[in-house]
Amino acid sequence: MYELYNAIPDAEIVINLAPEELASRLLFILKEKGKFSPYNCENDLRSARDHESYPRNQRDEVGQALREAFAWLQSQGLLVPAPFSSDNSWVVLSRRARSFASETDFQAFLAAKRLQRERLHPRIAETVWHSYIRGEYDVAVFQAMKAVEVSVRDSSGLDKLLGVPLMRAAFHPETGPLTDKSVEGGEREARAALFAGSIGSYKNPHSHRDVALDDPDEAFETIMLANHLLRIVDARTGAAS
Repeated sequence: MYELYNAIPDAEIVINLAPEELASRLLFILKEKGKFSPYNCENDLRSARDHESYPRNQRDEVGQALREAFAWLQSQGLLVPAPFSSDNSWVVLSRRARSFASETDFQAFLAAKRLQRERLHPRIAETVWHSYIRGEYDVAVFQAMKAVEVSVRDSSGLDKLLGVPLMRAAFHPETGPLTDKSVEGGEREARAALFAGSIGSYKNPHSHRDVALDDPDEAFETIMLANHLLRIVDARTGAAS
């Protein structure tokens, strides 16, 4: 693995990188190889001459960092056994790993791993998750917030209202069919504001114009907000039935 030393000649940097950070560097080095052995990659660094590798007193730590990075890559399905390898000691990059054209693609993959489909409300588990992992963050956010709007309209029976007016009417502190009369007035007003503000901020702009959203973290946070709102609607619908 002389390529790693050439790419990151400072042992301290290698040692201090998190496994997924070092893995991202390794991926683009390994794309130039066919099948390879993680053991041989580490052994190359350990047995290299001093001017071709890391200081001898740090090679054990570098080796540990390498093993952790390889283990992470395997756990994510990015390294798979090489064909016709009897002992699985030889591996190749998976099709997903080879599809990464840049560090941006790899970061999008990491972001997609955060959004676990099984944690999403059934109304958004399929459509929103698929949009998100394809990197269509604006579409995913719109779909999530539209699901909130549809859920509130269906649960409240307020068929003629849309958007913010629908949220304010459905959760009106006194007359809203979905308001929770068991809590004090300030909390009821806050709940109405939460729904109205969420739809007004994250659903309406996507309905009326093109919104450039290329930040997977922002999209993830907004989708999880929609997920929370959907569960609130479910709870209020159950309480009213």
